Amino acid sequence: MKKIALITGATSGIGRATAIALADEGYNLILTGRRKERLDELKELVGITYKADALVLNFDVRNPEEVAKAVASIPAVWRKIDVLVNNAGLAVGLNPIQEGLLEDWERMIDTNIKGLLYMTREIAPLMCERGVGHIINICSTAGKEVYPNGNVYCATKHAVDAISKGMRIDMLKYGIKVTNICPGAVETEFSIVRFKDDKERADKTYEGYTPLNGDDIANLIRFAVTLPPHVCINDLVVTPTAQANATNIHRK
Repeated sequence: MKKIALITGATSGIGRATAIALADEGYNLILTGRRKERLDELKELVGITYKADALVLNFDVRNPEEVAKAVASIPAVWRKIDVLVNNAGLAVGLNPIQEGLLEDWERMIDTNIKGLLYMTREIAPLMCERGVGHIINICSTAGKEVYPNGNVYCATKHAVDAISKGMRIDMLKYGIKVTNICPGAVETEFSIVRFKDDKERADKTYEGYTPLNGDDIANLIRFAVTLPPHVCINDLVVTPTAQANATNIHRK
């Protein structure tokens, strides 16, 4: 029987690339996100190309009632979830703290921290009951350091870093693996969302160097979940070769 991976934020970027990578690895997929047409397209793609079965769940991770309802709707045959990829996350705005917008702060906190917690709270007990499972949390280099005008976004990713450590301790006796992956600059929808659809400003983020892409992170996830049962990558920081840290990128 094929293993099952549940991926949040599977509509684009790292989430979509991870779905394809794990389908190629032989997983069946539970695909979640807010844009149903993209989830349906991805379901068709992995089915035709990789012969993977996929279950689409259309909801917003920020809403605990929607999360609980969606997970409760998963048929019994799909409930033996082997891998949870907590990928849904975003940055909004790039303001100094004294000029921050409350709606931006709340959107980041509700998605990056609370959404991850809501999903984990629903799925982790299923893993603990079976004594097997692997949770992948997509963090960021912003979870390791703070940069100018990154204040609240960095705080949310520092929280993901801490939550990952706490998860690993709490579920240690159940044999649950927890992997925290912290990418640097990845060219996805990230900057478009951060700059609120200002494509010109977003494109400048990646000028003069080669950033990471969704496939790069998906391949790391694929590697992590295919390691032997006794091996767990706890924490992984990955950047483009041109990036030393959040504020040092060599642009040609």
